[in-house]
Amino acid sequence: MTEKQRWQHVYMLLKLSELGAYRRITKVSTEFLAEKLGVSQQTASRYIIVLERKGWIERNITPEGSLLKVSELGIRELFKLYSNLKSVIETTFPPTVTLEGTVFTGLGEGAYYISKEKYLMQLIEKLGFEPYQGTLNLKLNSDYDIKTRMELEVYPAIEIEGFKNTDRSFGLVKCYPVIINNKVNGALLIATRSHYDVSVLEIIAPVSLRKQLKLKDGNKVKIEVFTSNSLDKNN
Repeated sequence: MTEKQRWQHVYMLLKLSELGAYRRITKVSTEFLAEKLGVSQQTASRYIIVLERKGWIERNITPEGSLLKVSELGIRELFKLYSNLKSVIETTFPPTVTLEGTVFTGLGEGAYYISKEKYLMQLIEKLGFEPYQGTLNLKLNSDYDIKTRMELEVYPAIEIEGFKNTDRSFGLVKCYPVIINNKVNGALLIATRSHYDVSVLEIIAPVSLRKQLKLKDGNKVKIEVFTSNSLDKNN
């Protein structure tokens, strides 16, 4: 089932609830439903059948029309919709932002940091994966992307604590879960001490992103960045 189809089914469930099928039995004819939805009677009938098969509604067919009621499973789907809308409307920070950058060969700074055991152990524990020993470096393409990256500074993040050894001290690192090119899960690293400015992104993942996504310098990459608000909600 595609995302579009799922939303069509959720919308149908919502309309049935508005017609009285939420927590009670209501009589609805496919002709009336089709008129309310602005679709053909055949399409309305097909939606009803699909929702019944998914277990989202309970249906009893009578000569006058179908007796429908949203099931407990359907009610849970409506609560998911409610939760998502509430998060978007009420949260101080957006659940996700999208950034686009161009691949370039970096200084190896990110790989150096994640090779440090005290960083690495925290990354594994807090991100849930062991990062490949190297980062994908992206140069942001537009003023919009740079401004959005700067806004991330005040968004909730997963924090990797700094530490000291005999040679030097290592600062705090902020992490944001990301999806790279809508295919691979990873994380954006923002070090409090870095040679890069805000126009550069350093991305880690459990795999070599260059190999996995067949990337080379000059390729454009999109990442969806999740704030810790959305991460907590999804967990």
